[in-house]
Amino acid sequence: MEILFATNNTHKLSEVQAVLGDGFRLLTPRDCGITEEIPETQPTIEGNALQKARYLYERTGRDCFADDTGLEVEALGGAPGVHSARYATDGHDFAANNRLLLKNLAGQENRRARFRTVIALIIRGEEHLFEGIVEGRIVDAERGTEGFGYDPLFIPEDGDKTFAEMNAEEKNAVSHRGRAVRRLADYLHSIEK
Repeated sequence: MEILFATNNTHKLSEVQAVLGDGFRLLTPRDCGITEEIPETQPTIEGNALQKARYLYERTGRDCFADDTGLEVEALGGAPGVHSARYATDGHDFAANNRLLLKNLAGQENRRARFRTVIALIIRGEEHLFEGIVEGRIVDAERGTEGFGYDPLFIPEDGDKTFAEMNAEEKNAVSHRGRAVRRLADYLHSIEK
């Protein structure tokens, strides 16, 4: 099954493809001639995921899905949340985002945080939402070189390694995106039968 995924991020693409498996061929917006930035102007993670999926569906008519993820830090009132990708700058500057997060948490004892991913799927003209959440905590300094974004700062609950210290298989087994994608995959497999 071919399905359009609203990302050009190769890390995210390979993470999702690994969870979905061989029965699915993921297309990117570039594969469909969409080179402009897909808007993310909604005030919620769910809203952004739906906005991106609708944008692709309206332009291509293809079955598609989009995700949005936020890191919600308890001591910061849920921030950066929906603004996670653009926390420090207008672009996706992971290093700047991590520096600002550590600065804003300096001196805080409460390091509890959670990653939350919402996937919006449009298939056969119908919209569906799938959510994945992983609880954890923010460490004092970056650790590891794998993954992207806040991965070097986040340790999932009951773990001792940051997401950036895990290989892709370890991360997919426990991550927010892995959980949401497994729900998406279960649904897609159920309607293919």
